[in-house]
Amino acid sequence: PILIKGNIRMGITFEVRRADLNDLSQLAMLFDKYRQFYKQTPNLEGARAFIEDRIKANESAIFIVMDSSGRSVGFTQLFPMFSSVRMRSIWVLNDLFVLEEARKMGVAQKLIKAAEVWGQSQGAVGLELATARDNKTAKSVYDAMGWKIELEFDHYSITL
Repeated sequence: PILIKGNIRMGITFEVRRADLNDLSQLAMLFDKYRQFYKQTPNLEGARAFIEDRIKANESAIFIVMDSSGRSVGFTQLFPMFSSVRMRSIWVLNDLFVLEEARKMGVAQKLIKAAEVWGQSQGAVGLELATARDNKTAKSVYDAMGWKIELEFDHYSITL
């Protein structure tokens, strides 16, 4: 089902919906471009396999924005996580990407709104995300939509 439908800016119509295997080719292209944005080597075949595995195993929720011509212009992917302290689920908004020609048209905001609607429908206590420190464009969108930088905890990682 369509989560959000309407106009983006400049009279362009769109729909945001949960992606499925029918969207695999377009999702793989978007996911590969997203990875390249984060300085990864292009790998369309690997991107396709990764997305296909997530959809088949129902390990993530992926939302896609389609324009009125049926072309996908952006996506977001969320993964489930749990908060032991709050004893509730949290969804991690792990990936969000909009094609360059569709940026500054409200697409990212619609994807984020779809993620929020999804989280609420799943009974989650909240959503979390991380972005590059220098990704000022994304940060301005998150700030404008009411997201807050987490200051209470330091997040660590290790590469295995």
